[in-house]
Amino acid sequence: MSEQHASPYASRAAVHEQELDGFGTVRVLPLDAAADAAVIHRWVSEQRAAFWGMNGLTPDQVAGIYAHMDTLDTHHAFLVVKDGEPVALLQTYDPEADRVSECYDVEPGDIGVHLLLAPAGTEGARPGWTAALAGSLMAYVLLGLDRKRLVVDPDVDNEKAIARFLKQGFTAGPAVVLPEIDLPDVYLPEKKAQLAFLRREVAFGG
Repeated sequence: MSEQHASPYASRAAVHEQELDGFGTVRVLPLDAAADAAVIHRWVSEQRAAFWGMNGLTPDQVAGIYAHMDTLDTHHAFLVVKDGEPVALLQTYDPEADRVSECYDVEPGDIGVHLLLAPAGTEGARPGWTAALAGSLMAYVLLGLDRKRLVVDPDVDNEKAIARFLKQGFTAGPAVVLPEIDLPDVYLPEKKAQLAFLRREVAFGG
């Protein structure tokens, strides 16, 4: 059965599509807050996603967060689909418009990224799978969006994520405290984060 018939995502326009030999076809779709809420809620409700800060929220609350994000010009959310199956949530943001800007010197061409991987399927962990997927997403963000440097800010206690970024070529920056945000539309508690950076020439040369 082809992806066209097998996947409800096949008809949705992608901002990035890449076929990777031996891995599959990766498509990056603008997140549909209503249509994708159930999938995202399932991922962010798991204990392994506690660092994402959405444990305990209802599907409607998750949909509301992403519906609000969809009104912003500086923050964007995407559903990453591999061979017709949703495999990750990607968020990009302009660091100048984010609390992280209070914690480091933003450079022209910086773009912030948050990445939440779907739980491993029935086959369990797959060696090289995360690196292949991340490589495709970095190509979209750095090359497709023409940005010079990726910025990530995983929780300082999220050792697994930090190790994954460093393995992918990121350089560790300072450990910082992202300030609390308490606005009518959004509340974010204070967060102790480990900054890390990846320049385009390091990832792709040139």
